[in-house]
Amino acid sequence: MPESQSAAPEEISRERLAELLNIDLSREYQAIIAYVVYSQVLSGAESMDIAAQLEIHAKQELEHALTISRQVDYLGKMPAASPKPVRTSSDPKEMLRYDLENENDTVRNYRDRIRQCEALGEYAMAEQLSRCGPGARSAQVEYGNYDYHTHLHSAAPVAVRAAVMCYP
Repeated sequence: MPESQSAAPEEISRERLAELLNIDLSREYQAIIAYVVYSQVLSGAESMDIAAQLEIHAKQELEHALTISRQVDYLGKMPAASPKPVRTSSDPKEMLRYDLENENDTVRNYRDRIRQCEALGEYAMAEQLSRCGPGARSAQVEYGNYDYHTHLHSAAPVAVRAAVMCYP
């Protein structure tokens, strides 16, 4: 958990905030790539709705990346240009589990960033970030006979968790 400051609050500077936002930006790039790949390799009728939902999420993650890159630039730093590594698998259930883990990390980090922005008096930036993380991540996935409404900013993304549990 070195990228997140949940464990112990630290004094934050604008420079450190820019560094942390660049890590978050790399995570958004990772999510874009993962969603594109996962949406294309999930196969079978039971995966169609999930794959379509992942394509939508890839587009949302691009919006998040643009928002974060603007904030990094505002702080006077160059936005990151490389993604965090993307984990893949031939097992669809495992891929969705990776997504769940990544989303949980992302949400935790955004909660920290919002607090850090507020500590610096950067309330407008905190508001922008709130549109990327907690309060913004939601999706609806129909899978089989179930309708899973999710808020990815809660404890865990229900759509992904449901897909992991239900995937044959």
